[in-house]
Amino acid sequence: MILQELVRYYDRKGNLAPAGWEYKEIPFLIELARNGAAALIDRRTTEWRRGPPMLVPASEIRSGKNAWMQPNLLWDHYGFVLAEQKRLPSGERDKTDTAEKAHRQHDAFRQRIAAIQARHSESPGLNAISRFYDEDGLAALALDPAWSEMLKLPGANLVFRLAGSVETVLEEAWVPGEVAAATMPSEEPGNPVQTMCLVCGEVGPVARLHAKVPGVADKPAALVAANTLENPAFASYAKAQGFVSPVSEKAAGKYTTALRHLLAKDSRNRVQVGDASVVFWADGPAPLLDGEFSLADFLGEPRDQPDRGVQAVQALYRALASGQLPVGEREVRFFVLGLAPNAARISVRFWIQATVAELAPRIRQHFDDLRVVARYDSDPLVPSLFRLLTSLAVQGKVDNVPPRLSGEWMRAILEGLPYPALLLNAAVIRCKAEREVSYLRAAILKAWLNRDTRRRQPQLPADHAEFKEELDMDQADAAYRLGRVFAVLERIQQRAQPGINATIRDRYYGAASTTPVTVFTTLLRLKNAHLKKLTDRECVYFERLLGGIFGTLEAPALADFPRQLNLPDQGRFALGYYHQRQSFFAGKKADGEAKTDDGNDTPQED
Repeated sequence: MILQELVRYYDRKGNLAPAGWEYKEIPFLIELARNGAAALIDRRTTEWRRGPPMLVPASEIRSGKNAWMQPNLLWDHYGFVLAEQKRLPSGERDKTDTAEKAHRQHDAFRQRIAAIQARHSESPGLNAISRFYDEDGLAALALDPAWSEMLKLPGANLVFRLAGSVETVLEEAWVPGEVAAATMPSEEPGNPVQTMCLVCGEVGPVARLHAKVPGVADKPAALVAANTLENPAFASYAKAQGFVSPVSEKAAGKYTTALRHLLAKDSRNRVQVGDASVVFWADGPAPLLDGEFSLADFLGEPRDQPDRGVQAVQALYRALASGQLPVGEREVRFFVLGLAPNAARISVRFWIQATVAELAPRIRQHFDDLRVVARYDSDPLVPSLFRLLTSLAVQGKVDNVPPRLSGEWMRAILEGLPYPALLLNAAVIRCKAEREVSYLRAAILKAWLNRDTRRRQPQLPADHAEFKEELDMDQADAAYRLGRVFAVLERIQQRAQPGINATIRDRYYGAASTTPVTVFTTLLRLKNAHLKKLTDRECVYFERLLGGIFGTLEAPALADFPRQLNLPDQGRFALGYYHQRQSFFAGKKADGEAKTDDGNDTPQED
């Protein structure tokens, strides 16, 4: 299904590279005169530091023991083209790249050109390349001023072009179209295995190996791959590599080209969240999720334009909250593919397909579940997934997000499922480690707890919220009330000792949220000492507030302190603490509600 939709996307797009070709960044051209003289042309620009993309034959699938000796067709890095060792950015030679290796690569590159020229002897471009090598044009080219600039780019790719022509030798030799790509001469004679393609259903030659795709792992990797027959234990019915799941060469070229396009660095259909690379596309026009602001803005956040991510998510939420989906857009199918690096090939984390009408309410529900009273005016009302994940990471770095969390959470959002248990664990751990319940963590805890309640009680409506956006005075959950008590005790300490550097939160938050019975008796004794330093009005306010949380003897709301709180209860404790603390800094109270601890309608932030 994934491969079929990628092939359909390729066919619909129309402007992608022809099957068997790809766009590659080419920083330098070797311009050849017909007599073999050569010059280096620098194509780099401010926007394209490694050169603008050019259409070239697809990179060779380098595999096996001698993979490093397999040259591309009429283009490659300067080790193959010029027999030059790879340099580091400092200008020094790479110790892993020897002169012998570069010369062997160069010999393989020239042998492939000679094999092609034998069948295309009339090609001016191929003849000029032969004269360039036969007449030792490399020595003259090494004196070109651009030579040293080329060596500053590790593994810079090069392409040949005839002087006075706007076309490269590749374009002069073959027109880069479907027919030319399908009939491109092969240096490996023989009849390929033909069978029915599992993707398109046509009978044709099977792709033994599938092209590797960059953008997911550190190195390009294949989406479809299998072991060779060298180890029969991995063979299925004595079949290996591409013959285990036969895909035609044409279909393999299409889906890899489409995936390469979606994973491009400048693609608006790709987002990197943690270790998951997510690509998405629609089978028709979908302005709501793929218009001015795309789904990538909701999932990630551009580092160079953080404001754009905030605006995008807010615009998307407003559009979803209005409930006015265009009729023609409702049935447009949307596809989301989550990929992650693996040892041998690209791993598929999740694959989601749904109509816009199905997907939009799920995203809106995610926003609604997250909504919680803000701590500061700068807190985003509808935070992106990127910001939420960084709030759970050590030092706020997205690279420290727990493995698999981003992919599992994204899948839960887009499929309308309960959030993963790993999310609650990460949020609780960060709260205890930093002794801080931030706005984003409180939003995550509220969303997780509400979804878990709906999971345990399927009869509840889809928008049911056990925990509210702001402080819920009627919430009977014991852990939630314990969190409220802890916030009140901390507030009493702050009022009794203005400007204190460390509060009870810094010393006791971890124990209070895990084993309440061990610390709350101590904290209540400290509270009595602190109340003696407050005014009578403040003492009455705080005593009434604590009394409302604990309840009365006839109707106790918090009769005893639990010995231990499990993980969901620790989340409820943190949310109760956050809600109660923010209530101290709220604006004017509604009529009938209690005044704040200093007797003013508009309390001041600490």
